[in-house]
Amino acid sequence: MTARRAYPSDLSDARWALIAPRLTAWRRARTDAGVSGRTPTHDLREIFNAILYVNRTGIAWRYLPHDFPPHPTAYGYFAAWSKEGIFIELNYQLTGLVRDHHGRTITPTASIMDSQSVKTSTNVPLSTQGTDAGKKIVGRKRGIITDTLGLLLAVIVTAASASDNTIGMNLLDQATTTYPTLTKTWADAGFKNRVVEHGAALGVDVEIVTKDPQVKGFSVVQRRWVVERTIGWLMHHRRLVRDYETRPDNSASMITLAMIDNLAKRLTTETTPTWREPPQPQHTQNT
Repeated sequence: MTARRAYPSDLSDARWALIAPRLTAWRRARTDAGVSGRTPTHDLREIFNAILYVNRTGIAWRYLPHDFPPHPTAYGYFAAWSKEGIFIELNYQLTGLVRDHHGRTITPTASIMDSQSVKTSTNVPLSTQGTDAGKKIVGRKRGIITDTLGLLLAVIVTAASASDNTIGMNLLDQATTTYPTLTKTWADAGFKNRVVEHGAALGVDVEIVTKDPQVKGFSVVQRRWVVERTIGWLMHHRRLVRDYETRPDNSASMITLAMIDNLAKRLTTETTPTWREPPQPQHTQNT
């Protein structure tokens, strides 16, 4: 156990208290089942801090500072939590807490969906990439669906060549499975009749919201601005500015992780500094 200076991306005690129960339960279950094979030696909080550091700064795993657990360990936990849906569970739990804090029902009834095409790094397999002909981007496409507060309800990452219809139907399937209370979704014109029909079959009214053709240049579009703001929040995490993940499911987990960071700070009234702001002083913590 050594002392180190905290990084701006580190979890505060208050945020760790929100996340710790699920992670400690996960480790205990694996230990009891004999899955881990040996007694864990690294602190879960430090492992999560290492993963947040990668997510927030955008560095490669092997460039993790030496005062974190070894990068193969940090990535191994990230991959396991991604595969076993731990990040999805944490996002679900924290979303409910934030909604309750804002006086909303824990499960939403309305949502907004959108997609974003991003370029990929050179390590991403060609089989998981494609070309977004409309935006002239070679890479991957992210589809997200949020509640009316902008909180993430579901995410999918595909090749950029995938149609918004395919992404929209998948998002609706995910979101209605997790939140059966959903009855309304707003989307842009990229999501066409197939999404509307699929939503109707699931009991969700999908309304296409279009920009006023009389308005030139940028304008705030009713309802859609909420999900676009969420994409802006996510872009504070440099790992998401470009897609670096070899696996699309890990890419989706990086998006979910960024939202977990956002949700935990909302609940503890902490803020996420932009890259133009000077770092706030941090207390040294024991790890």
